[in-house]
Amino acid sequence: MGTLTARNYRAGILLVPALIRIEDRLDQHVLPPYRASSRCGRVRRSGIVKWGPRMATFLLVQPAWLGGWCWDKVAMRLRAHGHDVYAPTLTGLGERAHLATPDVGLTTHIDDIVSVAEFDDLDDVILVGTSSGGTVITGVANRIPARIASLVYLDAFVPSDGQCTFDLLPPERRGVVERLIETEGAGWLLPRLTPAPWPVILRDIWRVTDPADTGWMLPRLRPTPARHFTEPIPPSGTDADGIDRIYIRCLQCTPAPQFDAAAETARSDPAWRSVAIDTPHLPYVTHPDTVVTALTDVISH
Repeated sequence: MGTLTARNYRAGILLVPALIRIEDRLDQHVLPPYRASSRCGRVRRSGIVKWGPRMATFLLVQPAWLGGWCWDKVAMRLRAHGHDVYAPTLTGLGERAHLATPDVGLTTHIDDIVSVAEFDDLDDVILVGTSSGGTVITGVANRIPARIASLVYLDAFVPSDGQCTFDLLPPERRGVVERLIETEGAGWLLPRLTPAPWPVILRDIWRVTDPADTGWMLPRLRPTPARHFTEPIPPSGTDADGIDRIYIRCLQCTPAPQFDAAAETARSDPAWRSVAIDTPHLPYVTHPDTVVTALTDVISH
């Protein structure tokens, strides 16, 4: 361990004020959230410079009802490999549930993620969305395609321009959730996935069976503003067409015709890569190592 002034820092790439510490152990990782990067090192707010090859930047987008907290297991593992990981919580959910209003929707949530990418000056981003987060990342890629290296849809909705998430649901499912919005959500919140209580949904639909996981999740689930599901994707520009796209299908999530259709499209389209993992719908909770393996494979390709 040593010290170095910015004036004497001969790499000529990073300028930092006063004294900075050089971390000479590559296996000691500093948690996020901010980075300035170069090919030879990374400076964080802690003042520590990380040496070694530039690693990947993952921006992980939650689904409805959850928060950025849902990625904790995956984020910890990716950071242990040296990657930069951002997992912001969408407005109106998680620790930001107090910000929910009838006006919060898909546009708000796209703005949330775009703001993280722009304010933290992220580039070559591997943007990951799961379930309804797939609609969010589609809108983000349309807005800031130059910052995105890969789009990863993890058992997620893949809307086309002008579609909303509800458009991709089977008609009978859409009717169920629209009734829940009216009867239990004051006309602007979707309280749950189905009329069943959350413990039943976790166990029987999402197959979260570890008591530690259910104990972690249940107090953190929140109603989602309905406009998250009903606002359509704005038109995309041609710049988004060149982004690498990967679909990861969770095989234990059945029946899910909307995800099966997306996976089939990915398998038949040469512009996509298709991956299958033998997990339930929330693998970042139930099978985080499997998710990390799948995401790091994205880098290797």
